[in-house]
Amino acid sequence: EFDKDGNCLSIEEKPEHPKSNYAVVGLYFYPNKVVDVASRIKPSARGELEITTVNQEFLKDGELRVQTLPRGFAWLDTGTHDSLAEASIYVEVLEKRQGLKIACLEGIAYRQGWISRERMIEIAKPMLKNQYGQYLMKVIDEIDRTDSPNLD
Repeated sequence: EFDKDGNCLSIEEKPEHPKSNYAVVGLYFYPNKVVDVASRIKPSARGELEITTVNQEFLKDGELRVQTLPRGFAWLDTGTHDSLAEASIYVEVLEKRQGLKIACLEGIAYRQGWISRERMIEIAKPMLKNQYGQYLMKVIDEIDRTDSPNLD
């Protein structure tokens, strides 16, 4: 559960009867103190170190915030062989149909201005014979086209 400001009110590990339709999808950003918190946790009844236990420590300290994923995001469970295969097919279909790469870190860095055009070319060069390198060059071309004034 969380309030309208994103403050987490409660969190449960795999509840039998969930309080809401929301799930923690596994994308976390922690301050450095997470190292100390994680070093103190003990295995759960399942014999595993649970990330929920870490999150509950931040909740107890009033430091756990929630960010919901907006429309257009997809959460793909990959905890079983079947779900991993389904996620792979989903990503493959989207990439082929849209001509885009999902989570292309170099493309994201270039679009955000974190790496230069020259660095992007340098990264792409060794891969120009494969689809990934060609895609990186396509990203450069796309940015060049959108940044250039329309000469028509």
